[in-house]
Amino acid sequence: MNDEWMNPRILVTGATGKVGRAFIRRFLAEPRFEGFIVRALCHNRQIAAEPRLEVVTGSIEHREAVRDALRDVTHVLHLSTCKETSEAIMDVAVKGLFWLLEECRGSASFRQFIMIGGDAGMGHFFYPRTAPVTEADPHRAYPGCYALSKVIEEVMLEQYYIQYDFNGCCLRAPWIMEKDDFKFSLSFGDDVFGGPRWRDLVGAAEADEYVASNAVPVMLDAQGEPVKRNFVHVDDLVEAICLAIDCRKARQQLFNISMDEPVDYGLIGAYLTRTRGFPAIPVKTSFCSTWLDNAKAKLLLGWRPQYDWVRLADAAFDYQRSPQDPRIVWYPG
Repeated sequence: MNDEWMNPRILVTGATGKVGRAFIRRFLAEPRFEGFIVRALCHNRQIAAEPRLEVVTGSIEHREAVRDALRDVTHVLHLSTCKETSEAIMDVAVKGLFWLLEECRGSASFRQFIMIGGDAGMGHFFYPRTAPVTEADPHRAYPGCYALSKVIEEVMLEQYYIQYDFNGCCLRAPWIMEKDDFKFSLSFGDDVFGGPRWRDLVGAAEADEYVASNAVPVMLDAQGEPVKRNFVHVDDLVEAICLAIDCRKARQQLFNISMDEPVDYGLIGAYLTRTRGFPAIPVKTSFCSTWLDNAKAKLLLGWRPQYDWVRLADAAFDYQRSPQDPRIVWYPG
C-alpha cells in the first residue's frame, strides 16, 4: 500500500468561502476522515493552518499555482468560482478548472474530483418549467457570464469523463444558505442578500415603510402566482459532499443537491405572518417557479436533506449574531 493511500490529502479550492469553511470544519471532525489531510488553497482571503490543515496561497488561473497545490493530493473539492465579473470569470472559472483537471489527469496520486455546480446553468428561476428539473435536462443559462460559466464547468467535467475516463462527480446546488442568509434575502432594505432587490421593485418610499414594519416580500410570477425557488442549507450540501467522497456510485455522476421542496414564497409569507406577525407584501416579478428533483442523490448517495422551508426560515430568523460574527457578504448571492 503506497504513501498516497495511507495519507490521503484533499485539496479544497475556494476554502475561505461559505461552503469551504463549513466543509473543512465538518471534515476534520468526522471520524471517517481522520486519516486525511486537508490542503486549503487560498487567494484573496486566508485561514489559519492547524493540525491536518495545510494552507497554500495562489489562484487557480495560474497553472504553476495549481500544480504546486496538487502535489501529493488524492482528492479535490472544487469550490472556487467567480460571480458577475466579466474581466476575471473566464480565467478563474473556466481556465482554472481546465488547469485543475489537466494536473489531476497527470497526477500519480490523484483519485477523485468533486465539483460544486450551480442551478444557474439550468436557468435558475428565469425560464418557465412544466416539470421538475432533473440531471438529464439540457443546460439553459440565464443572461450573464456567471450562469454561462456554470454551464461550461459542467460540460468540461463531463467531457473529461468521456475523453479520459476521469473519476469525478458534480453536485449541483441552488442558492446556498447559512446563518441568517435567508432572512436577509427577504429584506426590503439596502441590506438585502442576493436578488431580487425588493426595494427597487416597489420603490424606496414603500420599501422604507416595509422595513419599519418588518414586512417580507411574496414573490409573484407574471400570472400573479407565488414563485417556488430552490435553496439548500450549507450543512446539507456539506453532508452530500462527505457522502460523495470515495463513493463508487458517485463516479462520473451529476446530482441535484437541494431541499425536497423549493421555497414557496406564498407559504413563507403566510408562515412568517402567522408565527412572527410580519406583514406579507405581494411583489410582481418576471420570475418563474422551478423545482430541482433530488431523487438521484437520495438513491445513489443515500443523502437526505435535513432542512425544509420551515426549518430554513426559523433558523434564519432565530439566528443571533455575536460581535465576533459580523455579517460579511463576499458575493452578492
